[in-house]
Amino acid sequence: MGTIFRRRATAATPTLDRYDIAHLAGGARRVAETALVGLRGRGVITVLGPRVRAAQSTGGPVGEGANHPVEQALVALCPWSRSVASVLTDVARGAETAEIERRLVAYGLRTRYRHRLTHAGRQSLETAAREGTLPAYVFEGPAAVPDRRLSRVISEAELLSGLGKSLIRLGKALDSDHDSGHDADTHSGSGHSCGGGGGGSD
Repeated sequence: MGTIFRRRATAATPTLDRYDIAHLAGGARRVAETALVGLRGRGVITVLGPRVRAAQSTGGPVGEGANHPVEQALVALCPWSRSVASVLTDVARGAETAEIERRLVAYGLRTRYRHRLTHAGRQSLETAAREGTLPAYVFEGPAAVPDRRLSRVISEAELLSGLGKSLIRLGKALDSDHDSGHDADTHSGSGHSCGGGGGGSD
């Protein structure tokens, strides 16, 4: 089965592939998840527990069968075993996925500043869903992945990613509070010193 889905282009609607549709459905993260599931299904990568790596070649080059730039980027990230969570995060943040978003904005399917779906973007997504040529997980995410073990691995990776972002935000908030408190203590100490000096001269 081919890995690239393409809608028929019209004067008003550009040609979209499965990764364009995945981005419309769930953003950059969905693009990375779609690539992981598709590559694993074609045997281009192996997923063992929470780890992923490019499959061992049997004569052809490593990553043979990765046809889309996003797929090629994912394979390039894991010549050796890496965590699914880190690979998905890197693909979602990668240049290849950013290019998809840029193109969708240029097509008028996402807004230019906050990158939300436009009316045309929603229509394109609905049309792709009605055509029924793409796997359900492209639209619905990990919950629709047929392999329940893989579904659970991707969902857990998403939770880890969310936890990591929360911890980073918490760390920044604590640093900010610490800096503010330090500044307040410094100013408070200076005021006390001046007051103490005045009292001594009396």
